[in-house]
Amino acid sequence: MFEKVEGIILRTQDYGETHKIITLLTKQRGKIGAIARGAKKPKSRMAAISQPFIHGEFLIQMGSGLSTVQQGEVSSSFRPIREDIVKTAYASYIAELTDKLLDQKIPDSYLYQQLLHTFEAIAEDKDAEILAIIYEFKMYRKAGFAPTVNQCVDCGETNGGFSFSVSEGGILCQKCDRFDSHSIPLSNSLVKLLRVFSKVDVARIGNISVKPDNKKLIQQLMEQYYEQYGGYFIKSKKFLKQLDLLR
Repeated sequence: MFEKVEGIILRTQDYGETHKIITLLTKQRGKIGAIARGAKKPKSRMAAISQPFIHGEFLIQMGSGLSTVQQGEVSSSFRPIREDIVKTAYASYIAELTDKLLDQKIPDSYLYQQLLHTFEAIAEDKDAEILAIIYEFKMYRKAGFAPTVNQCVDCGETNGGFSFSVSEGGILCQKCDRFDSHSIPLSNSLVKLLRVFSKVDVARIGNISVKPDNKKLIQQLMEQYYEQYGGYFIKSKKFLKQLDLLR
């Protein structure tokens, strides 16, 4: 059965001497794997449509296992991402996180749009670090382990001072922070940022300005949280850390 789908390429891998296997997040079918025959040949019509981050329309021959790409048309190659090593690193991380946490063939049009808008925002030179944090919240929620940041995870309190507890799964009020001696105190502005990041639609993001120290702390909290609950090693995260050391 042939089907035309809109999709974003998350990952590619070589298959034999001339082919590639691509992992697509599609709007209609969710995440699928497909063979792009001849994609490793430089002059192949498949070469241009089988690169990471490509957004386009694909004609797919659906299969019970791997499908087959028959043809495709590029809607956006996200060239500004490809031409910048930092943007490429963040896009690679976001794509790998999506690939690792999503099950096969379960459509989610909202998450698909959030991925597309995130790539568009990175290409437009918006803060890739903030965009990655916002996208992490969405993926963690989809995977079922997002931290609770709108209220105290233990008693439900919404006002007052809070700390962040990885072991308790979110923020703790001053009364409940005794449950975790390792919880990290948060300023009121940090709590507000976490709440905004947890629910904002990427398409509505302007140029968010966050103090470097606050950004770094939120990144550390999200990283520790993923290490506790995520379960999958994200190879591209290691490269991001190396980049941070060089900047």
